[in-house]
Amino acid sequence: MSFEMIMIGIASLVAIGILLHHPSKTLGIPSLLIFMSVGLVFGNGEFDFVYDNLQLTSFIGGMALNIIVFVGGLNTSTNSIKLAWKEGGMLSSVGVLLTTLFFALILYYLLDFNFLTCLLFAAVVSSTDAAAVFSILESKKLKLKENTDTVLQFESATNDPVALLIVILLTDILLSSSGVTLSVASISILLAQQILVGSLFGFVLGKLCVAALNHIKLEEYGLIPVFILACFIIVVYGTQSLGGNVLVAVYIAGAIIGNLLVRGGEVNKHFYNGLAWLAQSLMFILIGLQIFPQHLLDVFWVSLIPALLLIFVARPLAVQLCYLPFVEASWKKRLFISSIGLKGATPIVFALIPATAGVEGSVEMIHMVFLVVLFSVLLQGSAIEPLAKKLGLVKDET
Repeated sequence: MSFEMIMIGIASLVAIGILLHHPSKTLGIPSLLIFMSVGLVFGNGEFDFVYDNLQLTSFIGGMALNIIVFVGGLNTSTNSIKLAWKEGGMLSSVGVLLTTLFFALILYYLLDFNFLTCLLFAAVVSSTDAAAVFSILESKKLKLKENTDTVLQFESATNDPVALLIVILLTDILLSSSGVTLSVASISILLAQQILVGSLFGFVLGKLCVAALNHIKLEEYGLIPVFILACFIIVVYGTQSLGGNVLVAVYIAGAIIGNLLVRGGEVNKHFYNGLAWLAQSLMFILIGLQIFPQHLLDVFWVSLIPALLLIFVARPLAVQLCYLPFVEASWKKRLFISSIGLKGATPIVFALIPATAGVEGSVEMIHMVFLVVLFSVLLQGSAIEPLAKKLGLVKDET
């Protein structure tokens, strides 16, 4: 296909997804299902068009994820961070590690995979998805007691870096026989480097961006989001070149800019909310195009039981252990958070990493992860509102 036809096709798919978004929102269907369904319907040969490009899907999915996390930072207030960083930070770090370990053990005894592959699969699906959590809470207009929604949003916005690092490390180990000799110390050093470099670079660039905009005071408000976009790109590729974690960097930079920018806040918010929707729609549609329904049927039943055990065993057990230090948290809050480990496009983007690297069995893993995400959205996504009401966690509207 010519470049012109490809652009027309992608734009048409995005437009179709947007037109279907409003009626789907009325029915309570998450937007990611709509956009991925559009990709599934149009990209697998039904209309004499087949899309199969793991590298391109991985690149666009990774960049879209960076944008979504950055916009999540822009929309996170300082008060929310102060309220949620302890609990959310525990869930996004220790919670991810424990979920990975527990689910890997479950997979090892259920499936005919070696333990490293089980760890890789578990790491891919261990984190909650920022786009899915934000969109569902927003569509339901849910405000929860005990800052439960704030903790969920903070966790989902910050837990991707740990999961991503585990996926990259395990991919390297599975591809290299020498990689198996990596020590706990070397892995810890690499993790610390990724987080520290990402945090420092995101903090410095965020501060410089805000200082420049607050000092210069651009008369053209439309230039403010353009300048911030340029800074965002510098953060992404600068962090990569220095060996830091991009997701950490863009979230911190976004939070600093969102909270300290003096002028143009509303213009900036609308611009980046629109950009986040564009990133989400492109990512979801490309993932839908990349998934082949006939392959889903082959792994449906082998994915169902692990997905249920992730939702009802691995995630709840990890969350309950993470909440042991927080004795002030009610059992209702613990139960709700342990039950709502919502998955989205992020695990599928992570699954593309070993697939593009050529890890054995990773293409099959993509389809299994897709089904895990589907089960999570259908079960956990639909349970958010009724479970919150049943536990009495919904704030009364005033």
